[in-house]
Amino acid sequence: MTTASTITARASSAVPEEDFARIRGIFADHVQAGAGGMAFCVYREGLPLLQCYGGMSVPAGGEPAQGTDTAHAWDSSTLAVLFSGTKGIMAVIAAILIERGLLDPQAPVCAYWPEFAAAGKERVTVAQVLSHSVGLVYPDPAPAGEDRYNNRVVAQILAAQAPLWEPGTQVAYHAITYGYLVAELFFRVTGKQPGQLVRELLAEPYSLDLFLGLPETEDHRLATIFRAQNYTISTFLTDPERRKIVERMYGDTLLAGEDPFNSVPMRRAQMAAGGGIGSADAMAKLYSLLVSPEEPIVSRATLQQSTSTFSEGVDAVNDRPLRFGLGFELADPLGTYGPVAPAFGHSGAGGGLHGAWPQKNLGFSLLINEMQSEDRDRRAKDLLAALARSVL
Repeated sequence: MTTASTITARASSAVPEEDFARIRGIFADHVQAGAGGMAFCVYREGLPLLQCYGGMSVPAGGEPAQGTDTAHAWDSSTLAVLFSGTKGIMAVIAAILIERGLLDPQAPVCAYWPEFAAAGKERVTVAQVLSHSVGLVYPDPAPAGEDRYNNRVVAQILAAQAPLWEPGTQVAYHAITYGYLVAELFFRVTGKQPGQLVRELLAEPYSLDLFLGLPETEDHRLATIFRAQNYTISTFLTDPERRKIVERMYGDTLLAGEDPFNSVPMRRAQMAAGGGIGSADAMAKLYSLLVSPEEPIVSRATLQQSTSTFSEGVDAVNDRPLRFGLGFELADPLGTYGPVAPAFGHSGAGGGLHGAWPQKNLGFSLLINEMQSEDRDRRAKDLLAALARSVL
């Protein structure tokens, strides 16, 4: 258990003291109940509204990941793996490329990436890739060794592969392959790897602590990820045959005996599905700038298109209700993004959640290092419910 003395929190004058005390109390309760650390930040139009940090960068009794610092209290400088929160960053990049006329959601993928037309995929659209309805949920054959960190090698495998269903007819979360697909698409229209795009389009112009391919100079700031006791994935799934598909999907990432997300190779790789690393402040600021009425990252029209529904339904593999825009998760029947609508963003494995309430001009981020199962984790739900009570 983490002691309450590790909690630091502050709020702008726009947050009533009673509301701040309530949110801070909920945050402190969750930190106290855990064995690691976390941050919850809320920004409006690029400026901090609420910032809470608590717990430790390394789990109680645990060892820090290779190359990182010894355990320290979680603060504004602490970085952590974003897992699939990375997909939200890729969705922002996709929106920028769409706005610049480099990428057309309705165009066939093979217009940019000719080899992708193989195995009956000549009519697959960019939108179907971005909205998880293309049917390439694992690479076949699975890449071996260090090839799993080579975006272009795995993209070549996927380009030759037949989809599991007719693209566009079903939706299923492409947990890992999404990153290879979008990385190759981005490369074909820009000539740049996704980590360079994160740096040039987002991190540098908006002063964001975001990385895809963490430099060694930043290793000391990185929190060590760990799994809570009895952590499981795909908690909605009971079918044993589709569980085998899940095992192929995640391979040696979330299902590995070791924790590759703490490894140096994963840290350096530009894994566009789940390898992003950043701070809670950076993610909250990013989403707040997307929905800012003044000089947003992309125009209102482009954001409206990117956050319109392109696919929805029950996940054909995982049995979880899904709703996607062009890479963004959208508010779903599970209330993932709290009691405020509309909402969009992207969640991450183990409980991280990053997103926006556009009609409130708010961006928020919950960043964690203790991974909890979706059916047990109440951290984001409780914090967003308290935040909604304040802003409503």
